[in-house]
Amino acid sequence: MKEIIIKLTGLIAPWFLSHGIRILFIIIGTYILNRFLKYIIEKIVRMTVVSDKYLSKQAQEKREDTLIRIFTWSSRIIILLVATLMIFQEFGIPIGPILAGAGIIGIAVGFGCQYVIKDIISGFFFILENQYRVGDVVNFDGTGGLVEDISLRMTTLRDLDGTVHHIPHGEIKKVANLSKDFARVNLNIGVSYNSKLEHVIQVVNEVGNALSQDPEWKEFILKPPQFLLVNDFADSSIVIKILGETQPLKQWAVTGELRKRIKIAFDNEGIEIPFPQRVVHHIK
Repeated sequence: MKEIIIKLTGLIAPWFLSHGIRILFIIIGTYILNRFLKYIIEKIVRMTVVSDKYLSKQAQEKREDTLIRIFTWSSRIIILLVATLMIFQEFGIPIGPILAGAGIIGIAVGFGCQYVIKDIISGFFFILENQYRVGDVVNFDGTGGLVEDISLRMTTLRDLDGTVHHIPHGEIKKVANLSKDFARVNLNIGVSYNSKLEHVIQVVNEVGNALSQDPEWKEFILKPPQFLLVNDFADSSIVIKILGETQPLKQWAVTGELRKRIKIAFDNEGIEIPFPQRVVHHIK
């Protein structure tokens, strides 16, 4: 038994002094490199990501943390794969066939997971470019709603009916963000052809200014809704356009209140919002 132990020691000791120490250094180096890269990635992301003045501090940190996790996870996978292959080589396992087999498997998996990979890459750029974020109201090719969650693979929306839509990022061709930075009141109102246009403009502007100075509404309004132009000569009315700017997601509430106040003001000033009219001629 003693002789067997001596023989094993004689075989293991030289291997450990050469290959074993190298494996130990590979493991320690992998751990140190992972920690170092995580620190470097965090510093670079915090310094290079352009901050959005309309973004809250918590939302900004959440965006940066998401990018840090993505970069850290990717670098960790690459380092672990390289370290594993180096350890295999120290054990005398040829890595050539492993790389060849991995290449074949990678091609097969790539064909099967191409849509998932496409979703992940698209999601990465959505997060990196900050095209939209949780809490925004967006529209994806006709599907719109409030963004409830963003992952690397998909975005979750909830529409006004409460329906939840899970949309893979690879299927998103166009993003319309209805709450980026600021929003607009864009309102068209028809008035009678008998109305004095100067009077209509004056009333509309007074209503817009009064709304923007109201303590209940002024914090939501960036620019008071004002008359912009005569938008159209319709069959039974002159259509005017009113434009203003609001805080994100407040345009619908402000527009609704503006409609109510304009209707009350028009009634008080005798300005008519005409019904559609049709003239019928009887042939005798």
